[in-house]
Amino acid sequence: MKTVIGVFFGGKSVEHEVSIISALQVIENLDREKYDIVPIYISKDNRFYTSELLTRVEEYKDLDEVKRLSNEVYFTHEGTSLIVNLKRGIFKKVLAKIDIAFPVVHGLNVEDGTLEGFLEMYNIPYVGCDVCSSAVGMNKIIFKKVLEASKLPVVEYETLNVAEFEEDAEKAYEKVTRKLKLPIIVKPANLGSSVGIEVVKEKDEFVSKLQNVFEFCDSVLIERCVTNIREINCSVVGNFSSQEVSVLEEPIKNDEILSYKDKYMGEGAKGGKLSKLGAKSGAKFGGKSSGMASLTRKIPADLTKSQEDEIYNLARETFKILNCEGISRIDFIIDGDNNKIYVNEINTIPGSLSFYLWQPKGVEFSELLDKAIRYAIKRKDKRDKITYSTDVNILNMTAKK
Repeated sequence: MKTVIGVFFGGKSVEHEVSIISALQVIENLDREKYDIVPIYISKDNRFYTSELLTRVEEYKDLDEVKRLSNEVYFTHEGTSLIVNLKRGIFKKVLAKIDIAFPVVHGLNVEDGTLEGFLEMYNIPYVGCDVCSSAVGMNKIIFKKVLEASKLPVVEYETLNVAEFEEDAEKAYEKVTRKLKLPIIVKPANLGSSVGIEVVKEKDEFVSKLQNVFEFCDSVLIERCVTNIREINCSVVGNFSSQEVSVLEEPIKNDEILSYKDKYMGEGAKGGKLSKLGAKSGAKFGGKSSGMASLTRKIPADLTKSQEDEIYNLARETFKILNCEGISRIDFIIDGDNNKIYVNEINTIPGSLSFYLWQPKGVEFSELLDKAIRYAIKRKDKRDKITYSTDVNILNMTAKK
């Protein structure tokens, strides 16, 4: 009997379309001999839909039409199974029964532990990081503070809240520049895919660029701008007890920073030739659906043995500190001026699930997904042994005289 996998994607996030791309790659590469697949699309207004058409990338050219043609659903649960019910009609109609949820979501309101919390409430086993590690991983400020407290190397930083900025922009500027010299990089605290990132080189840019960033968030992370920079990424698969590391990549950027445009609108996304790794993925996506697989990159990155070892050790340690599970990608910075390596950020559900970093090690996408699902089952088995509540109702107890 096949395991039924519910692939969740979309959501109220600026990375909505990126999530669709990643999810369709996952759906295409799940082993159909082992799994039946139920696509669960979360619209931008947080409604849930399922339909076979949701597995075809061409259907997403009109998101309103996708909703119109799909079945809107709601959920109930039986034991550890998630029941997918048709929302319309007088009588209850069950469309599917999901054994394991597979969140393939990116960004605020979904990847930040929100979806994982929903699944926890229903007692449904799911792939990937739990609520806490997802929340910490998504919030760049908290992530920095956790790593700093754990003595892992991070680039010097400051933080700023929109209330501070709106009350007195000059004072906010002074706060930042007391600790950091220009140029600085300003990042939304809780967005991914390089959305909303700005480089501030001169004082007279500070206000306008901060205003741009605060359109996406209410808190920002401000870092020293490493001008002679190399960016190196490493994927990790596992749990607290066991971690496997991928080959290392060096993304090639066209802008000053590795931007959203570099990641999702580069050569592959313009309908050009996919990288050899992307073409071998088995994902059968060209054009804009290629996702992170279309990014120009060096694989493996050109590093010394000592640099590789240091990055691998930091990747494993970061994964363990956050108590991550499943597939993550950890991004690093090498400062060319002093050759120092810093942990930059973590992607708890990376674009394209970083499958292209595993293929050079002989791990195909379908096998990578199998690994992540097995870790989800292991976590569920362990959690079933933990006592979360008791049968005693203390409100029904009377005090002895």
